[in-house]
Order: sequence, then C-alpha cells, then structure tokens
Amino acid sequence: MYAKAVLGLLPRSRPAELPSTVLTTAITVDRAHLARYNEVCGFRHGDILPATYPHVLGFAAMMRLMTGWDFPFPVVGLVHIANRITQVRPIRADEPLELSVHAADLRPHRRGRQFDIVMTGTVDGEEVWREVSTNLRRGSSPSTVSAGGDASTESESERGSERELPAAQAFWRVARSDADAYAEVSGDRNPIHTSYLGARLLGFPRPIAHGMWTKARLLAALAGHLPESFTVDVAFKAPILLPAKVGFAVPDGRDLIVFGKRPHLVGTLR
Repeated sequence: MYAKAVLGLLPRSRPAELPSTVLTTAITVDRAHLARYNEVCGFRHGDILPATYPHVLGFAAMMRLMTGWDFPFPVVGLVHIANRITQVRPIRADEPLELSVHAADLRPHRRGRQFDIVMTGTVDGEEVWREVSTNLRRGSSPSTVSAGGDASTESESERGSERELPAAQAFWRVARSDADAYAEVSGDRNPIHTSYLGARLLGFPRPIAHGMWTKARLLAALAGHLPESFTVDVAFKAPILLPAKVGFAVPDGRDLIVFGKRPHLVGTLR
C-alpha cells in the first residue's frame, strides 16, 4: 500500500470527485494484538474494545480506498485534521464486527480542499460505532469542488481551539519509541512519524506523534469516567515533535485539550 502511495505522486489525470466505492471487512479481533494496542496507548487490558481501536482495524481498508486509481488526490501529503468517533455501545472482543469504509463530502477549506473518510462498525446489522476522519489536501480551492460548506467551515472542536491554556491535570512524556510502537501496532508507518529524513522531507524538524495515538492516549487517561455511549470530536492542531512533554486537561468535563506551549489537540466529549 505504501508503494502505491508513492506511485500516486506520479503526474496523471485524476477524477474530480470522490469514488463511490464502499469497502467492507469482517473483523475477528486478535487478542494479542488488542493487548499490544492497549499497552502502547495506555488502556487497561480487558474484553471491551477501546473506542479508537476499530480505527486501527479498518486502517488497511482506508489506505486501499485512498490509494485507488479512482481517488482524486495522492495519499502522500494529505493532512489528518480532525476525527470524530461515536461509540453507540461498548463492543466486546468476541463479537462479529463488520467495518465499512467510504469517502464523503468533498468540500472547500480555507487552505485547500477537505473530505471525510467514514467508517462504520456493525454487529449483526446493528451500527455500534462510527468514525469520521477529515483530511485536508493543501492548495487552491477551485469552484468545481462539490458543495458541502464554504471555505471557512470548521468543526465545533476547531472553532473552540482559540483559548487560554488551562492548568494541566497530568503530563505525559512522549518518546520516539512511542511513535515506533504505535506505527507497528496500527500499521500507520508514515515516515513523518518514524524517520528523521522522512519528517524533514515533509517539513518537520523531527518525527511527530501520530494524531490517533494522541487521541487514544487521551481516552485512556479518561478510563473509568466515560459513559457507555459517547461522541469524542477532536481537531489536530500543532504537531507533537518528538521527544516531548505535553499536558492534558478536561477543564469542564466536556472540552478536551492536549498541549505544550500551544494546543496539539482540542476537542469535545459529549
């Protein structure tokens, strides 16, 4: 898939619209893999899937979709700017989970164009989980982009990002080894996370933490305080350059923030 991603940088004619493809995968949870994911992200071990774990289970399907020849953008250079997960109910590791992935809502953004990768999880035909990952393609925002909002449109979590930094409720030290471990367990081996050369080629002085590791680590810190049904909506702001020390806070039980000298992740829990 990464070879296809690199080949996607070669100049060629691309479609103007997102594909209508829907990829569906039947999932059998590997308990050893789940245990390793829990260890890497800070979750307690157990038979209930963390709310961020289906993202990892569907990552290969997401990559297949975005590296297809009918996709309008090369996957290299896309920026994951926001992620919303809704857990309808807890999912047990022994349940027959089915994941479906499709692209939706190509629309302008003030820095280019954005679109969503939507993943749904069902058990026996009942939707139990949903994720919307918003990705940005930097560049001009032509008038031919599909309708879906103007270029200034931002998620609720993005609009709430301009705030005074709160007092940290805890601090995390994030090492290079954390990025390597998450890359291995998630399959997301983007070199901006694992290689100094890869990071520098894409404009970062050092490797950066995975945004979905940061979100998972935040939810792990809230273990025991989350309801069975919830939505957690975050925007990824400044990257976490590794190694780093970051603070996190949930100042009012609803707003979420991970920050250093400035916010790295902001969001809401409802």
